[in-house]
Formats: sequence, C-alpha cells, structure tokens
Amino acid sequence: MTGLDAALAARLGAAVSDLVRLSGGASRETWSFDADGRPLILRRDPPASPDPEAMAREAALLASAASAGVPVPHLVDHGPDLDGSPYLIMERLSGETIPRRLLRDERLAPVRGRLARDLGAILARLHTMSPVPGLPDDDPLTALTAYYEEFDEPRPAVELALRWLHENRPPASGRRTVVHGDFRNGNLMIDPSGVTGVLDWELAHTGDPAEDLGWLCVKAWRFGSPHPVGGFGPREDLLDGYAAAGGTPPTPEELHWWEVYGTLRWTILCRHQAERYLSGTDLSIEYAVLGRKVCEQEHDLFLALGLTEPMTVQDPLKTAPTPDNAPHDRPGASTLIDAVAAFLIQAEQPDDRLRFHARVAAAALGIARRELLLGETHKAAHLDRLRKLDCETDADLATAIREATLDDRRDDVVAAVRASIIDKLTVANPAHLSLPG
Repeated sequence: MTGLDAALAARLGAAVSDLVRLSGGASRETWSFDADGRPLILRRDPPASPDPEAMAREAALLASAASAGVPVPHLVDHGPDLDGSPYLIMERLSGETIPRRLLRDERLAPVRGRLARDLGAILARLHTMSPVPGLPDDDPLTALTAYYEEFDEPRPAVELALRWLHENRPPASGRRTVVHGDFRNGNLMIDPSGVTGVLDWELAHTGDPAEDLGWLCVKAWRFGSPHPVGGFGPREDLLDGYAAAGGTPPTPEELHWWEVYGTLRWTILCRHQAERYLSGTDLSIEYAVLGRKVCEQEHDLFLALGLTEPMTVQDPLKTAPTPDNAPHDRPGASTLIDAVAAFLIQAEQPDDRLRFHARVAAAALGIARRELLLGETHKAAHLDRLRKLDCETDADLATAIREATLDDRRDDVVAAVRASIIDKLTVANPAHLSLPG
C-alpha cells in the first residue's frame, strides 16, 4: 500500500482499491479509486503547491451548485491535508469526459444533438448560484492584461487582440453572478442520458455570466468539430436553452466579444502552463508541449477577428528528404526520431494517463523534426518581415501595435503577424491551420 492509499483508507475508514491517477487536470491531480466498493474520485493539489483556501472554496461551490440544480458530483469529504496536500473526495459519476470520445462515440450520438441546448439550461441554473466567500471579482480584461504582462514577453498577435477587445468592449450588462470560469468540453461528465456532472470549479469567480457562454464557444474546446458550442451544436441552441431556463442571453455581439476574450485567455494560459516546464517547477511533457500550442491560439484569434481563413498546409515531414548521414550508419537521425514517435504511440500503456503522455511525447518529436527542417528558413523570413516594418524584434512590433505607431500600415502589420503564425503552426501542428473557424 502506498502512502496515498493508506491516507485515503485512514480518512474514510474503508478499504481502498484500484487507485489510479487519471490523465485530466493540468493544475491538480485527479485520482480514481474504490472505497469498500464505492466508486470515488480524489482531487488534490500537487504537494509542491498546496492551496487549502482554494480547495475549501471549491467544496463550498459544489454545495452551492447542487442547491441551484446544477449536476455535480456528491462531495464525500474535503480538507487541508491528505498525504501532504489539500483535497476533495467526490462520488465517481458515470460517463465520459474525454472530448474526442464525446464527439465521436456512437453510444453518445443520440444525446449529442441536444447538448448545446442542455448546456445553455445548465448555465442558466449555474448563474443563479449563491456566491461563496473568497470568490475573485476582478475586471476580466484588466486582470488578463496584467497576467500577460507578468512575463515581459510582448507578442504582436496578443497586442492586436487586446486592442480589439478594448475598442469593441460592449457596455456593462449589469449582470453579476457566479461564473464557473472553465465550463467547457473536457470539464463535463456526459453519458447516454446527458450531462451527469459539471467538474473542475477551481477558476470560479464573480463576473458577467456571458463569460461562461463565450468560453464554451472558444474554438479550442471544439476539438476539430465544426460546431461552435463545445463541438456539439450551434450558438443559437445554446442561447435558446439558456433563455428557456430563465437566463438572459447575451446579444450575438456580446457573445462574440467573450469568445475573442476566451481565445486570448487560453493563449495566455497556455504560455503560463508552459512556464511550469521552462522554470523547472514541473517537467511534465504536457507542459512542455503546451508552449508550442500558443501559436494555435494566435491563429484562432485571427480567425475570430476575421484576419485569416482556414488553409491547407502540407506537413513538411511528408516530403522531407532523407539526408545523407555518412559516415554514420543507417537509419539516420530523422528516421530514428520517427521510430521513437511510432513506438510511443503503438506501445501498450497501462493506463489512460500514460497513453495520453505518450501521444504528447510523439507530437513533441514531430515538432522538433519540423523545426530542424525549417527553423533557419523561418527565422530569416521572420527577420525580413520585421525589418520591413522598421522593427528588430517581436517586442518592437508588439510595442508599436500597443502604442498605435504603425496604425497607418495596419494591413502590413496584420500580414506580417499572420505569416509568422502560419510558419509557427507549420512546425507545431500544420493540421490546425485547416480547421474551421
């Protein structure tokens, strides 16, 4: 028995079995286990970064959500210390959370068509929740800008999006509610009967309820589907379901603003998650690869702002020549990298978490191969684009966008930033360029 097994058994006064860490959850650990045959879930902070106040707040939110008629797991126990970490223990709900399964599993086909409307109704109930102590209540655009500026890493695409958000911000709606903060495909438990649970409340705060609606429609949560609402259905169904359950739906313009805001938020969050790897805080391959997903979100920002269109770009690995590696023996370095990637994907893994990380690691090898092929060419092209705008670095261009000194050359600026994003995505994930907006 491990230390965590023993701690759970002592806390629950029950025999613990089948303790397995799940793949979901970038900032908290999630474990599945049984206690005397009862199916349960453990959520806990990484021991290196405990936050007992946030965990207690999440427990209070689950109780408030249940009272408002929001489907959530029943809370079994919570506290500040279980084997060194704050924790929640909840019932394990039936259903699926992995987005690609939710969007493709034939067993869920009968329910998929109504999910956009159902999710609107759930959000309407969620927005009637009683607040709990300690919920953040910041201006969202001010807070996001400050979060971005913490890095001192100016990014031209982000600056263009911030300019648009400031210039097009809708008037304050006057509506202030509990906002889930991460209501999306991946944080919803769904089975053939519908939504069985809304999960992961750690980003909840007080704000405009339209934020949750816009976040659900962010392109990242469609996972390749053409349907805007989490990959499940149209925005009209979401808003109709919200209104039918008593909510006041935002206008299409308000919803679009919050979609752009949400896309920018995920851009910045990806960069922050990558910093966990870059700083040495957490050397998970997942965090390393998140740094190369930032350009996916920059492209999605341009799609949302009407500054680019989906396009097909051939994966450079499919036409890459095999270099002569003499005097070294064959297979050469590129072939060996491909062999390792294929092994990672095909090797039998003991659980979902390792299968997920194996796929992420294989993707990382592909990124490295493409960068070795194209890195110098892309660097030269990028510097040439900057010089034509009288800039030496991305930071110079970002500053010019922020200070409006290149507004008379806006089309040139947008073209240069768009070309850089395309180059970055050609290396990081060329297939992403073809996905619908």
